[in-house]
Formats: sequence, C-alpha cells, structure tokens
Amino acid sequence: MRRANPIGLACIVLAAAACSSAGTSVDGSPKLAIEHAAQATENGPTLDLDLGSTDPTQVVTVSIIFQVKEEAALEAFVQETQSPWSPTYHQFLSVRQFAESFAPSAHDIARVSAYLTPFGIQVGQTLADNLVLKATGTVGAFTQAFTFNMHDFQTSKGHCHRPVGPPKIPSGLSDVMLVVAGFSTQPAYTPRIAAPSAAVPKPARKVTLPLANGTATGVPGEYTVGDFANQYDVNPLYEAGINGHGSTLGVATLANFYPADAYAYWSSIGLNVSQSRIQQIHVDEGAGAPSSAAGSIETSLDVEQSGGVAPGANIIVYDAPNTDGGFLDLFYNAASDNLVDSLSVSWGEAEAFYFNSALTGGDYTAELEAFHQAFLEGAAQGISIFAASGDQGAYETTTLGPGFSTPLAVDSPASDPAITATGGTTTPVTLDLGGPTNLVVSQEQVWGWDYLQNYCVANNLPLPAGYSSWNEVFFSTGSSGGVSSYWSAPYYQEGYPGLRVTQPGQVLTYSVEGGTETLLSLPAHFPGRNVPDVSADADPYSGYLVLSTADGGWNAYYGGTSFVAPQMNGVAALVRQRTGGRVGLWNPMLYRFAERARSGLVDITAGDNWYYAGVRGYEPAAGLGVLDVAKLANEVASGE
Repeated sequence: MRRANPIGLACIVLAAAACSSAGTSVDGSPKLAIEHAAQATENGPTLDLDLGSTDPTQVVTVSIIFQVKEEAALEAFVQETQSPWSPTYHQFLSVRQFAESFAPSAHDIARVSAYLTPFGIQVGQTLADNLVLKATGTVGAFTQAFTFNMHDFQTSKGHCHRPVGPPKIPSGLSDVMLVVAGFSTQPAYTPRIAAPSAAVPKPARKVTLPLANGTATGVPGEYTVGDFANQYDVNPLYEAGINGHGSTLGVATLANFYPADAYAYWSSIGLNVSQSRIQQIHVDEGAGAPSSAAGSIETSLDVEQSGGVAPGANIIVYDAPNTDGGFLDLFYNAASDNLVDSLSVSWGEAEAFYFNSALTGGDYTAELEAFHQAFLEGAAQGISIFAASGDQGAYETTTLGPGFSTPLAVDSPASDPAITATGGTTTPVTLDLGGPTNLVVSQEQVWGWDYLQNYCVANNLPLPAGYSSWNEVFFSTGSSGGVSSYWSAPYYQEGYPGLRVTQPGQVLTYSVEGGTETLLSLPAHFPGRNVPDVSADADPYSGYLVLSTADGGWNAYYGGTSFVAPQMNGVAALVRQRTGGRVGLWNPMLYRFAERARSGLVDITAGDNWYYAGVRGYEPAAGLGVLDVAKLANEVASGE
C-alpha cells in the first residue's frame, strides 16, 4: 500500500513553546514536534501547562508493536481472498497460520527482549499473533531505552503524562519494531456520536416504551433498529430465519457501559435475545467505570444497534483506556483472539493529527502503520471491520475549536484502506423549527447541517445569543468524508468514477495575537483513499433512541456515523449467516457490485457534507450510497 510523503510539514511552535525534537524520517520527509498541545475550550484554544519531567521512578507498561513480515505479500493475500476468481477466495487464515506467515520470528522477538533487559525493563508475553509484546519498567528506563523525554501536563481534561516527541526505535531494531505505544495517559479519541443543535428546537418525545406492536417506532429522532430494518430492506432476511445466529459481533470501544442497558433496550422494542449474549474483555485493565464523561453512551448504542440488527448473534465488547496505546491494543487483541466475525469502532480523530497533532505533538504516522497492520490481520482472518467516518463534514479538524483554520481533512481509522468507512445520511423528515413553514427533507440525502443553516437564513430566524451567524451554529456538522492525505487510493478504488484527489491550499493554522502560525500543510493533488464507502441514516433529526444509564436513561434524537458502523456490523452477521462463512474485508465486493450496478447499493444523489455533494455514483460524502441489505446478502451469497 503506497503512502503519501507528507511534504510541506513545518516544525512550528504554539505560542512561545520551543521546537526541539524535530528531525527527519527515514525517507527524508520532515517530522513535526509541538512541545505544548492546544486544547479547545469555550473561550478558544489554550495551551496545556507543562509541569516538567515525569517522575523517572514511575512504573509504566507499554506495548511494543512489531512489523509484519512481507507486508506486500499480506496485502496481496487479502486482495486474493476477495477475488471470486481466486482459489483463495474467502479462504481465511487462522491466527497460527497468520503468525507463521507474517509475524516476526522468535529470534527477532528475542533480540528485542535482549535489548530491553539491561535497562531493567521486564518483558511479558506476546499476543498469539506475535505482533505485540508487553513490557514493564520505570519511566527512566524507557526514556533511556528509546531516547525521548516524558513530561507531566495539566490539560483541560485533567492531569496526564506523555512523551515530548515520539520514542525513537533503536537503529539495530528498526527492522523488527514499528511502534512503542502506551506512554501517554492523555485522552486521545472522540466518539462519533451527535445530538441535535441546542440552537434550534428539539421536538418533544412521542414514543411510549415498551413498544406494543413491532420493533419500529416510525418516529424520526426516536427510531430503533426496527426502523433501520424497514428503511434498508432487512426484513426479508428476518422472514427467512436469518438473524445473525452463529456469528459473534465485536465492538471496539474506549468507554465501559452497563450491559443491562442493552438487554433493556432490546426487550423494550420487543426483541427476544439470549440473556447471556454479551461478553466483555477489558484490554489494558479496561476503560474504568461507566460514566457520561467517559462516553459510555457510545458503547451502549454500539451494542444496542449491532446486536439489535443481528438479534441472534453473540457480542464481545473490547474496551480499553482512551489513550493511544489503549486504542491500538483494542484492535491487536481482537485480531489475535480471532473470536469475532465482524468488528465495529465508533471512535477516532482527524488523520492530520498524526502528521502534526495540536493535541499530542510530534510525527506519529508510524501509529497509522500500526493500525493498518491490525486491520490487515483481521482481513486475512476473515474479520469484517467497520469504522465511523466522523461527524464534521469534510472538515475533521474542526474539533480543535476556535482559532484554528478548517482544511479539508478525513478521520482515522476510517481512512485506512483495510477498513470499511461508514458515512451518514438524513432520511425524510419534517421539522418544525419555529419558522413560517416546516422544513421538509423529502428524500434521503447526504447528512450535512447546511440544510438547517439555509432554512434558518431564508426564514430570518433569530440567532441564538453568542453567535454571529448561522454558519457558526451549524458548521461543519455532517457526514465526514473526503480524501486521505496519507493512504493512496487502494486497488478496489483505483479508476473508479467519482473519486477525488486532495485539494490544494489545505493548511491548518492557529491564530494568535499578532499573527497566525502555520501548523500543517497537507499535500495537494494526492490520489488518496476516498472515504466513506457506504452510508446510512446518521442525522440526529432523523435519528435514534439510545438507552444509557450513565447518561440518564432513555435519550432521543441521537445520531452520528457512530450509529452506522455498528449497524453495518450487525448486517455483516446477517450476511455471514446467509453465505455460510466469514466474508472479510467488504470494500472490494462493494465497489465490484457498484461497478456492475448491482441492486444491493442505492445511490444517494442529494444533499452535501459542506463540500462534497450527493451526485450519481461515488462521492466523498455518502460514498457508494446506502444498502438494500437483503439484495446485498443475496449478491454476496452468489459468489460473484
């Protein structure tokens, strides 16, 4: 898989911070370092307070992630498993077969252990896939072993410690080691869940639970998985006895939850499910106690939606701390366990932050490579993986808040070519927003809240206090989509009509008193991986009910692409049952079906995500469109 050379990245400073850890990568492209991270607050971005060096006697446990052997061969193998004309079509590997073919040798792992031991670092066991080795030692030992500094910081989210610049892999081990992750304790990722804007009226609750008849409400903003089934033609599968039985769904998350909420959700909408279907695996000691602040509502909806679409499937929830190490370990543990047939994740951050993060600092593109390895392993073993594309339209870095520019940018891990990125739509809805007429969305369209902005402006609605324009209220909420600045367009997208390249002039800046600092210049005209791949309803105004005890119980009018990823996860279980086995990476078959105008994909030709409009064919807003699930399952089962 060809990567972009992130040209034009400048070593910059926020405020008066000194840039001291810049260098060059192996290929000569510049590396970035930001000594102090910026946090978005209601008053604009503020700098973290550097409290100085972390206590060198503090003990930490990290994950040493090894490089796969023969990555090109692994990429080719995954491609062959998705070619109906190949003898290895849907012939997936066991974990042992994967490790024997693509993991480092016992000798190479021993080399790493021999390097660490003299520093007083204790080496633990590797995962079954031989790609991750746990190691425990003092901060002082690790900073000597990997030549970096560790500082404590006071941030808007509390106290943490993190590296000042990425740890450096010793040159003698650069052929084996890829990343050392887990030093940072700073929360790094955001759930892709969205609620209605506080600036316009939210309709009152209408639905009474438990439902008396059926599993669907028919009420926008209070939809259930039954409404998803009605909208996207799932019911013929249910009528044929296909409910996900025999499959195990995986949910990768950075927040704990109350499993009782999921059982209560399914019961309230009339689904009869096994009362022992949920298993939790706490990675790196888990994400802690469920709470609203931690994002437990995200985990609740992921389980409720995936398990509701596939009520006969079992579910394994992998939860880990919200850190860079925790997020990576989620995927490596799930792939190495190889217990799930499909996996969804609804957390992420802007891909651009890995180039030069205003939240964490430094060049962390090696982490993108580490995620990719885990997704490739999953695909080689037949695990279908889905990631929410994000909820910031075409401008993922808007999460930084006021003071920062908004270049076109996509979300990670959704931008990875070995994952299926799920975007969002708005389904038909009538909204009373206080104007002279109702706002009517008459057809399913790309989700982008500029339709709300246009209505409010056209009807001269009064701006809420504290805002200077309706654009300020709504920009850039919508289905995240665009073009990766790192990953090239994969083979299944090459030459596909409607694909875009990166646009020129995409620069991330930070406005400070007396001028503007340039943080990052993204490459222009790069033929990158386009996201999303497929979409479904994600607009809160045509959205869903969620039950989360940590968030006060039943919540209406929730949306975000975080709904779509687990819904596709559930659909994958239905497809698996229909076809009789694992399917693996969805994307090659989706683009193959779309190219042949197969009926399992329904084009979205209206709406936009603030930059890319819904058009005939592919666009980086709704992707290939939405699914006709029953027809798609039949097409996959045909083996063509």
